[in-house]
Amino acid sequence: MAHPEQRHPFEETLIHPQGHATLLHDGHRISLNATRDGDRLLIRPEDLPRVNGFEVKPQGACYEDLCIPLGDELFVDQAGERWFDLTGFADLLEQPWVADPESKVWSFAEMPAKREGMMVDAQAPDFEVIDRQGNVVRMADFRGRKALVVTWSSW
Repeated sequence: MAHPEQRHPFEETLIHPQGHATLLHDGHRISLNATRDGDRLLIRPEDLPRVNGFEVKPQGACYEDLCIPLGDELFVDQAGERWFDLTGFADLLEQPWVADPESKVWSFAEMPAKREGMMVDAQAPDFEVIDRQGNVVRMADFRGRKALVVTWSSW
């Protein structure tokens, strides 16, 4: 069967192993075994690259050439361990997130800080559409030239 998890639609299945938390970000599902409970998601600083590609360095949280200075308020010391407030970091970057703390599932949207840099120098993905005359138009045909893509939907 293509979807074995749907064989028993009324049977409860675990989202993640007991004691773990699940994070959804950028099309990925990440399971972390070390988090702290509560309304804020606290993770180990060394898990940050697995979650969103950022790495905690002396100058801040860095992703490629982008470094975000970090204040002490994003670090929490509990039971002799240092934790990173991932939800606080998301709030700092104005990254939307939703959570079900009871189920230990957290979902993070795209980071505006990453998107802004991409809009300056990235190229549009290659795609093709049929124009009103029935001709195939490919984005690749416009490489090296500016192109305005107008879309419309009835919904």
